[in-house]
Amino acid sequence: MVSEIVSGFLQAINLIITLNPEVMRITLLSLEISLSSTFLSAVLSIPLGSLIYYHEFFGKRFIINIVQTLYALPTVLAGLLLFLLLSNAGPLGFLSLLFTPQGMILAQMILVMPLITGFTISALSGVDRDMKIIVISLGATKFQSIFTLIREVRFAILAAVILGFGRAISEVGAAMIIGGNIRGVLNYSGTRVLTTAISLETSQGDFPLAIALGIILLGVAVLVNFGLNVVQEGSVWKSYTSS
Repeated sequence: MVSEIVSGFLQAINLIITLNPEVMRITLLSLEISLSSTFLSAVLSIPLGSLIYYHEFFGKRFIINIVQTLYALPTVLAGLLLFLLLSNAGPLGFLSLLFTPQGMILAQMILVMPLITGFTISALSGVDRDMKIIVISLGATKFQSIFTLIREVRFAILAAVILGFGRAISEVGAAMIIGGNIRGVLNYSGTRVLTTAISLETSQGDFPLAIALGIILLGVAVLVNFGLNVVQEGSVWKSYTSS
């Protein structure tokens, strides 16, 4: 059994080093879908979270509780609900997004947006209230006030975006239900991503390919975390030298 595992790892490394077309296709599609969903979620969620924090209104605490509850939204449930909406009999069936990369991006956005929105609210809530008052008293507009506060907690918000990307690229349920795990051929990229491919190849006994995809998935997580640390340390050093 040990020899089989070692052999599987060696074959997996070979698939990665030789840039196996199937491995590259799956990897690139995974990155494309996850990066797109994370970027779109950040564009929508950071302003949304900022507005929720900045304004006082009836039901604010309830909305924040709903957002925080959605942190733990099961991926299969999100996939099921979106499947019902996007199916031919559903209200959004005319969009023809089912079993497409675009549909998978939408599914991942449903999972990622609550995280970025909620953590944006939490990050801004940690800002000294006096700063908010000072910014307003200096004559800043609403947009300028929110932008200034976001700059103060940019590292926390960046961490929330990275966390959102982590959930997007590692989820299986919604990707399987909405994408269908369709293999790409020729110029058709399909909808098979790293997580769904690992699940399929493991069930079929193709352990070298499953291990190769697993190594890549882990490598992406390491690179993203390393990139975050570089950005944070670089910004801290810049702030230190400028002072």
